Amino acid sequence: MLTLLHCGRNVRTFRTIQTINKSYYSSQMAKRVAVVLAGCGVYDGSEIHEASAVLVHLSRGGATVNMFAPNMEQMHVVNHLKGEPSEEKRNVLVESARLARGKIQDLSKLSVKDHDAIIFPGGFGAAKNLCTWAVKGKDCSVNDEVKAVLQAFHGEGKPIGLCCISPVIAAKVFPGCEVTVGIEKDDKYPNTTDTAAAITELGCKHVNKSVSESHVDEKNKLVTTSAFMCEAPIHEIYDGIGTMVQDVLKLA
Repeated sequence: MLTLLHCGRNVRTFRTIQTINKSYYSSQMAKRVAVVLAGCGVYDGSEIHEASAVLVHLSRGGATVNMFAPNMEQMHVVNHLKGEPSEEKRNVLVESARLARGKIQDLSKLSVKDHDAIIFPGGFGAAKNLCTWAVKGKDCSVNDEVKAVLQAFHGEGKPIGLCCISPVIAAKVFPGCEVTVGIEKDDKYPNTTDTAAAITELGCKHVNKSVSESHVDEKNKLVTTSAFMCEAPIHEIYDGIGTMVQDVLKLA
């Protein structure tokens, strides 16, 4: 009899946990997140592992996702085997469709009212196609559609997540904001010191954060993490992006 009562309590406890979990994920299901890609491949588009990590963590968080990319020619095409530019010409939206398994829309069609948050994975495409940071540094220009989308989400008080090099876009669009691209003067973050200096010159604040952490600019609702700005094992990159995604969903 005591055993049956004990089992009954366990069943009720299990059902309570199930209900709590279901309630948690139901609340997350309301989060509609736009993910903006910049091509396909680290040297001329979105970093594939970062984009995948963003999508996996959004899925685990119960969010619904729509993917977008600007319909424009890439700055250039890089042979990823040789690490050298080629003579090819490719379209950012068409290349991004590879990552999105074909389910992607022109960035011009992104409606802020239909989304609760937006996330930009990194990769050189963010610095070559979404803006010209790779060529002009702090004096870069930001793609008009990208700038308009960022300003629209910011104006509505909706969170913006950025990882790897993409936080420089926020630094260019939102003077005085706070972002991270890793830890300065640390050999594990070989490009962080110079990038952080340029961010500071733009009037923004760079915050040192490890690859496993994200920084939340509460005022501007910006969430950033260093990802592959750090020479770290891929699981650490993955976990850091997970932290960023979780923080974005909390703010949404």
